[in-house]
Amino acid sequence: MNVKVAETAGFCFGVQRAVDRVYELIGSDAAPIYTLGPIIHNEEVVSDLEKKGVSVICEKDLGSLKGGTVVIRSHGVGRRVYNTIKKYGLGYVDVTCPFVLKIHKIVERESSRGAHIVIIGDPDHPEVQGICGWCQGPYTVIRNAEDAEKFNISPEKEVCVVSQTTFNYNKFQELVEILRKKSYDNNVLNILNILNTICNATEERQKEAKAIAGEVDTMLVVGGRHSSNTQKLFEICKKECGNTYYIQTPVDLDSEMFQCSSCVGITAGASTPKKIIEEVQEHVRVKF
Repeated sequence: MNVKVAETAGFCFGVQRAVDRVYELIGSDAAPIYTLGPIIHNEEVVSDLEKKGVSVICEKDLGSLKGGTVVIRSHGVGRRVYNTIKKYGLGYVDVTCPFVLKIHKIVERESSRGAHIVIIGDPDHPEVQGICGWCQGPYTVIRNAEDAEKFNISPEKEVCVVSQTTFNYNKFQELVEILRKKSYDNNVLNILNILNTICNATEERQKEAKAIAGEVDTMLVVGGRHSSNTQKLFEICKKECGNTYYIQTPVDLDSEMFQCSSCVGITAGASTPKKIIEEVQEHVRVKF
């Protein structure tokens, strides 16, 4: 079986940095260690950290902690969460991805100037919720074309557009075009600034996944079931290769996936460890 593995598959810079930092804290004076939400959307990594004494908590748990260190994950959080941590006198380690921090600074600055912030992304995703938490005034989260078509505010109000770092690049362009059209044709929007804040690694990963999916008989997308960027990779690959599967580990592989296949492509989300990617690759080569 011929197997093509995406060079961009696996941990991105921000995720690798966050995971490495948590492992460094284990056994240090920082203990006990708490991550504010799963450090990454990968059950195997989270489970391993839990075995080593790292607990996953949510914001409402902060008031009940008796010391220890809270790790703010790469998705980032809003200003209120920092204030809450300080209120309870807790120590914290901030591993927010630098690309996400950049967006926080943009929306804080532009909203304080009076702009209405538009965030293109998933309103339920923790990164987007964190970005919302830095807006100093009104904001709108736009997830799809329907949301973009509905969006209307006074043309006297300036609009600044940013994006979730892991959003589908092509969808971002599509939604931006809808907003631009409303601005030019109907004069109902005054768009001050459109900033493509999708992380370069995300864009490269999506482009490579699309290219490989268009060349293979079967495409495997490896990642945690709650990983937003892995889900987007799956959607992109599915359009190019109907025989695309979303799996978490080699256990999910089935011989029916490879019927009449001579070439298999593999990509993985930003929260997928290299070890799992290698295990999937080896399993495909040996078993099928």
